[in-house]
Amino acid sequence: MEFGKVAPPQLANIDFTLPPDPALTTATLSGTHRIGALQVYVGCSSWGQKVWKGNLFPAKIKDTDFLTEYARHFNCIELNATHYRMWDPQTISKWKEKVAANGDFRFCPKFNQIISHVRRLKSADEITTAFYESMLAFEDKLGPMFLQLNENFSPNNFGDLKAYLQSLPHDVPIFTEVRHKDWFAQPQARNSVFEMMHNLQIGAIITDTAGRRDAVHMYLPTPHAFIRFVGNALHPTDYIRIDEWVERIKQWNKQGLQSVYVGMHQPDEVTAPVLCDYFIERLNTELNLNVDRPKFQPVNGTLF
Repeated sequence: MEFGKVAPPQLANIDFTLPPDPALTTATLSGTHRIGALQVYVGCSSWGQKVWKGNLFPAKIKDTDFLTEYARHFNCIELNATHYRMWDPQTISKWKEKVAANGDFRFCPKFNQIISHVRRLKSADEITTAFYESMLAFEDKLGPMFLQLNENFSPNNFGDLKAYLQSLPHDVPIFTEVRHKDWFAQPQARNSVFEMMHNLQIGAIITDTAGRRDAVHMYLPTPHAFIRFVGNALHPTDYIRIDEWVERIKQWNKQGLQSVYVGMHQPDEVTAPVLCDYFIERLNTELNLNVDRPKFQPVNGTLF
């Protein structure tokens, strides 16, 4: 992910402290009654990473088996492939079948770019219907879908965003990612967009990336969190940031958070599963959970 990317020498000068929760988040969680344990879903942004062969995947795995193997290690995927191409329901059904052995697995598809970036949410009813028809082929493997807005989609477009979100069906959870700096810099715009999401029961993506600390907004319009974490090739700050997220999720868990989805991004995707494993291990320890961790291949007598 290029959004918020900085050069490694700059990392030491960035304050990665998570900001305090806004009042909306506290109010959202205080009104929640959760049954059972916090639901945790952690994964990467694609399953076809050849750099995982020999460390996460078997060295001689066939490309056609990548998704099935991926689902042995993770319980969700941030599905960016749906942003760049419209997939037919038959293909979606085949993907669903490949992860059938993992009963907890969820696909989290990104809305197609024709909707978000080309049409900019206007005159998009037909393409949205086609997108939903394809995604519903995931059936019980469909997790929340997320709408990522162009970085130049500003508060001036608030009306278009509200109208589009109001038009969406309510049977699939939706998260929205705003990126234009004015959504965060202008208090009225910030409050309006997250209160609107709250009223519509639409979640808000929190994007934790080094060069855009404003996007770490900490607003939870619903009692569900979706965090897109952009690391820096296992730089020491990656682990510090993950530790802080574990502490915040512990706090949210006590307040009633129902689920958390984490999509892990790294400039070199060979390291993404490593940070996923660290996050899951820390969360299991701190919250007494039992989320399955990735199972790395032995390399020269040691684990990757």
